[in-house]
Amino acid sequence: MVELVPSILSADFARLADEIAAAERGGGTVIHVDIMDGHFVPNITIGPPVVASLRKATRLPLDCHLMIENPDDFIPAFAEAGANWVSVHYEACRHLHRSLELIAAHGMEPAVVLNPATRVELIRDILPMVHHVLIMSVNPGFGGQKFIEFSLDKIRALATLREELGLAFKIEVDGGVAHDTVARVVQAGADLLVAGNAVFGSGDAEHDAQALLQAARRAAGELGQKVPGRADGETGRRSRKPAVVAAKRVR
Repeated sequence: MVELVPSILSADFARLADEIAAAERGGGTVIHVDIMDGHFVPNITIGPPVVASLRKATRLPLDCHLMIENPDDFIPAFAEAGANWVSVHYEACRHLHRSLELIAAHGMEPAVVLNPATRVELIRDILPMVHHVLIMSVNPGFGGQKFIEFSLDKIRALATLREELGLAFKIEVDGGVAHDTVARVVQAGADLLVAGNAVFGSGDAEHDAQALLQAARRAAGELGQKVPGRADGETGRRSRKPAVVAAKRVR
């Protein structure tokens, strides 16, 4: 099942609620939120207060990608803000198993992120713990970068490993996902397509989201995969209770 995950990093921050609504009308089923601290990556974006505001603006799952040092210190705050999925970088976590357990303990779906130079095999042992694995197909920190071609090999390797282990985690891809790359990304095995410029770059998020999702449908159709439309409302999450509800129980 393939889903479009619009990334607000490329949206108009003065009109975030409207931009998110347009992307949802275009077929987006999850909203990707890039959290950057200026240390782990060379950029600064937003934190829990903005996530809390986004939570009021949409009922879609909020997929918070923590590109920060010491992510464990902030996981409770993102839970309280209403995040549904939280992903942490393999490269930023000294104790990755503990970090993933902490995310799950706060009622959110845990995920791990791999930078372009990090091999898939390094996370084999923790794969049963995760909701999804995010493959960075650009170096993290900025939108609008060129897709790194060897990312396709990593997606294929991860899809093969998933089948070998009999697991059901999702494969998410972030960076350079656009009309000229989306077919190859889907055919390599991606389930969650993070797209920023391709959705928000031209100022018509609804139209551009629809066009990108149609391209993904065509690519997935060649493989006999199911691609959800907006009508079915699928999010790709497992049976765990939605984290926006669970987060309210955090003290």
